Amino acid sequence: MTTALERPRDEVPAEWPGPLPGAEPLPGQLDRWLASHGAELVAIRRTIHAHPERSFHEFETAAMIARALAVAGLSPRMLPKGNGVVCDIGEGDRVIAFRADLDALPLADRKDVPYKSTVDGVAHACGHDVHTTVLLGLGLALAKLAERGELPGRVRLIFQPGEEAIPSGAPQVIAADALKDVAAIYALHCYPQLPAGLVGVRSGPFTAAADTVSVKLTGPGGHTARPHLTADLVHALGRVIVDVPALLDRRIDPRAGVSMVWGAVHAGQAFNAIPSVGEVSGTVRVLNREAWREAPELITKLIKDVVAPTGAEVEVTYKRGVPPVINDRMAAAVIAGAAGAALGADHVVEAEISMGGEDFAFYLDHVPGAMIRLGTGVPGSAERHDLHQGDFDVDESCIAHGVRVFVHTALAALSTGAF
Repeated sequence: MTTALERPRDEVPAEWPGPLPGAEPLPGQLDRWLASHGAELVAIRRTIHAHPERSFHEFETAAMIARALAVAGLSPRMLPKGNGVVCDIGEGDRVIAFRADLDALPLADRKDVPYKSTVDGVAHACGHDVHTTVLLGLGLALAKLAERGELPGRVRLIFQPGEEAIPSGAPQVIAADALKDVAAIYALHCYPQLPAGLVGVRSGPFTAAADTVSVKLTGPGGHTARPHLTADLVHALGRVIVDVPALLDRRIDPRAGVSMVWGAVHAGQAFNAIPSVGEVSGTVRVLNREAWREAPELITKLIKDVVAPTGAEVEVTYKRGVPPVINDRMAAAVIAGAAGAALGADHVVEAEISMGGEDFAFYLDHVPGAMIRLGTGVPGSAERHDLHQGDFDVDESCIAHGVRVFVHTALAALSTGAF
């Protein structure tokens, strides 16, 4: 990968957005320091964007981040496979951690920009390049505070591989002791529905658990003129598709936020032949942790019960994805207050619940924490550049806002006795 210093600096914004009206200044003259390093951080984001790496192959991205941290006088350590980085700043027994994800998506980049992806079929269409750059900016800023003896504790940066994969990278990071001594953990996610300069915060359910379920039906096959002599698999698949989600809605508390949606169905080739094999697959998304635990057994039973009268043989494959992200009340309060200080209270809004999945949830199984939404939309623009789309892009001023929010959050979390 080309480093940021080797990339052309043309079209990189020369000015770093200053504090918004109503925001509190950062300590240690960090506002001045950030203003002088804004173009560098934007260039790093564009380098990562132009050189995306798929899940668990983030070797060059991780190496570039480690080099930047080392140049700042820090001591980053690579994860065992070399595709992630963990770095502590400051001293203390109690650690406040921040996590960013490094990987890109298997999508073509359709934008016409100087930093367009140079890798065919791979693009940072979910904003992980922004997440990574914001976390790096946090690390570089806190390193300056630590040099001055003004960092009141220890902060850990976690640059994680494989967030988009299943199984995902968070469990591997946790197994590498990344949460040792951690009292609380924070993360952010790009959100094009909010303009840059706003962040969304909420306590409690934030994103859904996301699992997959596949159903395979088999039978002897037959002629459509004589369905009574065989197992009509297409009819059986139709019952699974329609009846199982409807029955599930009546078997789980509606407040649990369960959504079962089929995405693919395959059966047969000829209009007048009953097939011998049929398959349907989809996703199960759940906001409530207890309902998520019960889902595999309940859904498997419902599918078998629905298929039983049809005479077809059924095989159900239920695969766990990620748990729901449920933000800790105190952690959410800390980052909400910090975001208000960083951006001004009127720039902090209540985040919507998302039915998407996020493997940040695995960290919250071990320590309290919270994820927020970082506004990345261009103010006044009708273009959303939505997540997981080939034209996804951001208003790069969001990097400045994200760094400020994280710096204020780190200082607030270190100072509170809540964790």
